Amino acid sequence: MTENKTQANAQDVDDFIASVEPEKRRDEARILLDLFRKVTGWEPVMWRPAIVGFGQYHYKYETGREGDFFATGFSPRKAKLSIYVMPGYTDYSEILSRLGKHGMGKSCLYINKLADIDLDVLGELIAAGVRDLSKKYPVKSS
Repeated sequence: MTENKTQANAQDVDDFIASVEPEKRRDEARILLDLFRKVTGWEPVMWRPAIVGFGQYHYKYETGREGDFFATGFSPRKAKLSIYVMPGYTDYSEILSRLGKHGMGKSCLYINKLADIDLDVLGELIAAGVRDLSKKYPVKSS
């Protein structure tokens, strides 16, 4: 079986954030870093070259595929902020309706800029996602 491409690494989170361009996106990354720390109580770990992850869980599918993945996190990409907050199997439409302007993938949100959303509602969504994920898999600090 192939190994999961998304792996934790030893890259320094603060160094990564300091390298984010443009400066406005770097400032938003620092805001998200503080928010995720506050909501989860966990310290961040880098996953792949550009994902800041919080917490970790071990999954095992019926197919036998298994691995480790971050519980929640974000990536300050140039085009949009990618925010990984939802386990992908729970309906968060009520919270999302209050969040503000965003796009969605299966387990992540895409946000053009933090000014488009309500950060308190994002914090609520992060907490709900981690809570619901921990009902399916044991989640621990990274």
